This record gives sequence, structure tokens and C-alpha cells, in this order.
Amino acid sequence: MARPLRRSTRPSRAVVAGAASAAAARVEDRLRVPLDPGAAAFFDVDNTVVRGASIFHLARGLYRRDFFDARDIARFAWTQAKFRALGREDAEDMAQARDAALGFIEGRSVEELARTAQEVFDELMAHKVWPGTLALARMHLEAGQRVWLVTATPVEVATVIADRLGLTGALGTVAEHRDGAYTGRLAGEPLHGPAKAEAVRALATREGLDLERCAAYSDSANDIPMLSLVGQPCAINPDAVLRAHARSQGWRVRDYRTGRRAARIGIPTAAGAGAAWGAVHAALRRRAAG
Repeated sequence: MARPLRRSTRPSRAVVAGAASAAAARVEDRLRVPLDPGAAAFFDVDNTVVRGASIFHLARGLYRRDFFDARDIARFAWTQAKFRALGREDAEDMAQARDAALGFIEGRSVEELARTAQEVFDELMAHKVWPGTLALARMHLEAGQRVWLVTATPVEVATVIADRLGLTGALGTVAEHRDGAYTGRLAGEPLHGPAKAEAVRALATREGLDLERCAAYSDSANDIPMLSLVGQPCAINPDAVLRAHARSQGWRVRDYRTGRRAARIGIPTAAGAGAAWGAVHAALRRRAAG
């Protein structure tokens, strides 16, 4: 008689990654008691908050600081160009970028990467923030809700972006470190696809959030699991698959990439963008002054 198959009781790598990311997330002191503690907003970063892929912006900054050579940065540049042209993530490219980044930071200190991430944001990423997306994030903050970034980017880098923009905190990929230095390994897997949903679910449990009252924003079909988890999903600068899915589900869609697309879906362009850019710079000045 055949023996029945036994299901593994070990959690999946996505669950491990999500739990590690939620555990690593910290909350800014000024936002520990939000006016609306049961609701929050979750924002993907790449092509949602920031134009392009943050891991490639980080790679450029690391190259300038002699973390790796010209051949490596050429590969990163090609992948970034393809990402911008296609408007979506390529799993193989993202995996290669992840593996390369892990190799470059192995043995480096956590403090060094955090310091470098601050410099890279100011040099290469601050002017790439989508004004419309930042305005949406500020609407949630003004309503007394927490706003979290959720990204495959290393959590140290994601936290810097959240801090610079005055957001609550970040969920990101957790790289193992021992005695203050990186080991070159991950906790679980990159915070990508289903792992993002697991991280949001774990954070919601920790913070007592009602996911039906929460919102999520992303540009990628890879984030449909996260978007489907909340009661208020929204596609930002969506790829073709996400745009079609959002329309079929009746989700909100916002596209800030061109004036033509913006006009087609009825969002503000010139005047609104100018006001929102003011919000970006005001946010950065406040963070710098603080």
C-alpha cells in the first residue's frame, strides 16, 4: 500500500522572507501613535515611488565608491535601461542584480551600507521621486495613517528612502549579518512577489492593522498578491499585465509617466506636478533640517 505524501511543515522561503522583513522594520518615533492606527498604506518603490530600479541606482553609487569595476556597472546600466524601456521587472535580471549586490557587500559593515545609501539617495534618487506618488503617500499621512515602503531593495536602503521622504518605515530584503558585517546570504529570499504579501500580512498582525481598511500601490503585476491583500489597491504607472488586471477588478489606476497618459486617465499634469514637486523638496528639506 502506497504511503500518503507528507506535507512539509517548514515555512516557505517567501514566508521566511516576509517575517524577517516585518521583524526588521522599525517605526519612526513621531508616528508610534497614529490617529488612525487600524489603517496603513503600502507602496512599492521601483517605478512606483522612484523612477527606475533602486537597486541599480544603488549600484551606480557603489561603483563611484569603488565597490566594483566598470564591467559590473555596464551590466547594471544595461539592465536599468531595459527596465525603463519595458516598464517591468525581469526576474532573471533582478536575480543577477541581487546576487551581484550580495557579493559586493559581503564582509562590509551594516553601518557602511546605511551611510552609503543615504549619500546615494541624495545624489541619484531624490530627483527621481514621482511627485504624484509622494502626494498620495502624504494624503495617507495627513489622514493619520502609517505609510510603509515594501520593496525587494535591501531594507537598509529602503529605510533611508522612507526616512528621507518622511514616511513611517520600510519593509525590504533582509541580508544576514554577523557582528555588524554582511555574510553574503539572505534571510529567506528577496522581498519580491508573494514575499511582499507575506511581509505586509506579518506587519499587519504585529501592528494590529485591518487589511480591508489598508491601501497598497504598485506598478508591477508581480505585486498582485500584495495588492489583492488590501481593501484599497491601486496600480501606479502599471505594466500591461497589471493594468489589465486592475481594470478587470475595478482597481484605481494612476499613471504619472507622460502627459498624454495622464490626460487620458484624468490626472493632473503641469500644475499638479509643480505643486507635488514642491512637496518633494519641502519633505527633503524637513528631513535634512531634522
